[in-house]
Amino acid sequence: MNIKDVLKERILILDGAMGTMIQKYKLEEEDYRGERFKDWKSPLKGNNDLLSLTRPDIIKAIHAEYLSIGCDIIETNTFSGTTVAMADYHMEELVYELNYESAKIAKEVALEFTRQNPSKPRFVAGSIGPTTKLSSLSPDVNNPGFRAIDFDELVLAFTEQITALIEGGVDVLLVETVTDTLNCKAAIFAIQSIIEEKKKINPDFDIPVMVSGTITDQSGRTLTGQTSEAFYNSVSHGNLLSIGLNCALGARAMKPYLAELSRVADCLVSVYPNAGLPNEMGQYDESPEYMASQVEEFLQEGYVNILGGCCGTSPDHIAAFVNVAAKYKPRVKPEIAPQLRLSGLEPMTLTKELGFVNVGERTNVTGSAKFLKLIKENKFEDALSVALNQVEG
Repeated sequence: MNIKDVLKERILILDGAMGTMIQKYKLEEEDYRGERFKDWKSPLKGNNDLLSLTRPDIIKAIHAEYLSIGCDIIETNTFSGTTVAMADYHMEELVYELNYESAKIAKEVALEFTRQNPSKPRFVAGSIGPTTKLSSLSPDVNNPGFRAIDFDELVLAFTEQITALIEGGVDVLLVETVTDTLNCKAAIFAIQSIIEEKKKINPDFDIPVMVSGTITDQSGRTLTGQTSEAFYNSVSHGNLLSIGLNCALGARAMKPYLAELSRVADCLVSVYPNAGLPNEMGQYDESPEYMASQVEEFLQEGYVNILGGCCGTSPDHIAAFVNVAAKYKPRVKPEIAPQLRLSGLEPMTLTKELGFVNVGERTNVTGSAKFLKLIKENKFEDALSVALNQVEG
């Protein structure tokens, strides 16, 4: 059964944290290395994605544990599966294999559970994490114009990961824990390009895409400063199955931002919060019962189509979500009027009520001789003063 069809019938349950589960195994350096990487030149402990090659038994067992308590969707063990993130371990050349094998492991377990109960099909989401570098912000406070990575480099990195995930058998792609919207747009561009290429061979090829952003603090904004609605406007071109929020905040703190997404999104909505904020020991304190009572408010309000857990959540948390979700119907997509919706840090929707909207055309080399001259002379600080005058006007 197609995941889109199942989502029309009920709220689907996504799994919980992978890292939390791996920690329970108390693995050491040799577990990560295995025989194949015993002489690797750099430390490997903490490279959880690598366990799909060196300890696939553990990854398979974690997937099975989540599925056994009622999960509908499990995520591949590929959160850091790009050349950008794997560079920390000098393992860039393993990216395709890591993603392919992780997808294959998850798919095998999902199919096994589907065969046991065909009326409850299980699905695999290919996890595409945010990478370790931002394309919108400088890591150097003394050089705000510097970027550690650019859009094209990200597209290449995501293309390799996504190709492997698809060929490994995932049912849906999940661009998750988005902190930098430009990174996310690079992932969406890579996905769309891959789909376009595959359609040349198989015109019926398609794969659903989920996007999940992260509100980093009580300001209600992503790390790069966008509100929930502005974030959605920025990525809504991606033909999304769902938009949502995960990580960072606990369920209670997420509610107003989830409500905002539910109001504006013409696709489905997902949410998978942390088990609260980490304490001084880095642990997550919210119990399954407490979290279930919090997410139940989302369901009562009709905000959600896909529900799961992020950092600190375990099968016990997800089992509690399964029980709660069974009592409610999935969110119904609202009728969204076709309007021009733009975004910077804030959303901008052009409506008839706004009347005439003046766009700052002086910050354009064809709109201002002064601005053109400043750009040609590389006087960017002075050019910014032109933009500032436009904003103030």
